[in-house]
Amino acid sequence: MMTDRTLGRSGIDVSALGFGCWAVGGEWSDLDGRPLGWGKVDDDESVRAVRRALDLGVTFFDTADTYGAGHSERILGRALGARRDEVVVATKWGNLFDERTRTRTGADDSAGHARRALTASLTRLGTDRVDLYQLHLGDVAPDRALELRDLCEEFVREGLVRAYAWSTDDPDRAALFAAGPHCAAVQHAANVLQDAPAMFALAERAGVASVVRSPLAMGLLTGKQAVGRALGAGDIRHLPPAWLAGFTPGAGADAAWLERVEALRDLLTSDGRTLAQGALGWLWARSQRAVPIPGFRSVAQAEENAGALAKGPLTSRQLAEVEAVVGRR
Repeated sequence: MMTDRTLGRSGIDVSALGFGCWAVGGEWSDLDGRPLGWGKVDDDESVRAVRRALDLGVTFFDTADTYGAGHSERILGRALGARRDEVVVATKWGNLFDERTRTRTGADDSAGHARRALTASLTRLGTDRVDLYQLHLGDVAPDRALELRDLCEEFVREGLVRAYAWSTDDPDRAALFAAGPHCAAVQHAANVLQDAPAMFALAERAGVASVVRSPLAMGLLTGKQAVGRALGAGDIRHLPPAWLAGFTPGAGADAAWLERVEALRDLLTSDGRTLAQGALGWLWARSQRAVPIPGFRSVAQAEENAGALAKGPLTSRQLAEVEAVVGRR
């Protein structure tokens, strides 16, 4: 059974599984009307799901100020309520948005915006500190990144932030933040279909945690996608941006990607796991620093994902067999 993991050198302990709160933000879009959320949500169900996750041992929740144009933070704060001190809350900054219209309006990597964004996040979350504050712009120039890292150190000294990280898939950029005294993690994409060896190696070398987004490949590893099954107009996968692999605009999941999932099904569902639980188990076997953060929108999803904790990582033999099937060995 998986237990706690420590976020880098911070001394902050979290459950080995975190929950990502992108989906609970509901529908939002960019200025061109392209969806950036995961479709409609029931806020009361989202609150119940967060609280159920807590009851099942999940103590790490990751959101961002821009998810749902502020709505995700508000829902997470509402759900945690008096139980705030039982959990580790991570959020992100760097995007600009309009809460009224629920649109992303741009980006701002200035120090002034970072402080304003932090103040606003604290208000929406209903808390006096953020446990892990993460830069949400993956391509910030190195000189500016160093300025922002120094600013994060100021936030730590002021007691507003306990630790910080960068959400980026560039190991060189992540290394800049990781050199900071209170940097505790790097957030990056990885899953059994899309390994991230350079990012895992950076986390190991720098002594920080890998907070793993897209651990279920944007839903491909849940077993709920099918060829030709269209997704709702408010779902980002309906009109996927260039970085979102595995989905065809207006047509749902790609057949080739689903074939790869099927090739792995027997291995990932071994030992009584669901497909999603096996995909999470692969990440724990892949790196002892991995803290996957699958998304959720319902109590049922929370229960299934949290159930992976009892199953734990795949064995070394299973890990090797998976790598052989996907052709990485």
